[in-house]
Amino acid sequence: MFIVRSAMKTLAAVMFAGLAVAASGCAPTLVGVVGVKAWEDRSTEDQITDGKIHAGILNRLQAKVKSLVIDVSVDVWEQRVMLTGTLDRTATRNNAVKLARTDKRIKALYNHVKVVSTADRDQRREQTKRDGAGNKQGVGQWVNDVWIETKIKGQLLVATGVTSVNFFWRSVLNDVYVIGRAKSRNERNKVLRIIRETDGVRSVTHHIVVRPKA
Repeated sequence: MFIVRSAMKTLAAVMFAGLAVAASGCAPTLVGVVGVKAWEDRSTEDQITDGKIHAGILNRLQAKVKSLVIDVSVDVWEQRVMLTGTLDRTATRNNAVKLARTDKRIKALYNHVKVVSTADRDQRREQTKRDGAGNKQGVGQWVNDVWIETKIKGQLLVATGVTSVNFFWRSVLNDVYVIGRAKSRNERNKVLRIIRETDGVRSVTHHIVVRPKA
């Protein structure tokens, strides 16, 4: 009976962590979560903690203003948080960052939320909902951010020597932001090169730590 309970507890923990991964939109979804856990370099404990941090931030943002969870994306890797997205007021962005920081388990927070015009924010929001990854054309002069993210995902999945589940990435008006962990400098450099060479990408900012798997 003890063995059964322990196995169920472990599976529940993996599934919880998988929900957090699915919410990020840049890594494999809950389908095949057990397989993802087998390949990911985060410990189960880190996955659970990251999932709780992620859910907590989203809950606080939604409680403040429901639309914040539409305009602001949250990615967490080993208690390091990356915020991306577009908002139309500096005060709104500052409030979102303040809400995110309240979790004492956060080791670092990287704020990449852009302040844009209300029209640009609304157009990007509508573009994401309407076109998804199927249409390359984005807002104004920009390539569709979801299209870019999907292209990056496809390339990293098949890249030799790259464990794509160890990275989360977001495109915001064609500027790409990445967080995660590489097993070597070569892997990190390869990931960044692939992203930089992706059609439509204007710049790349990364928070990738290099640390071999324990």
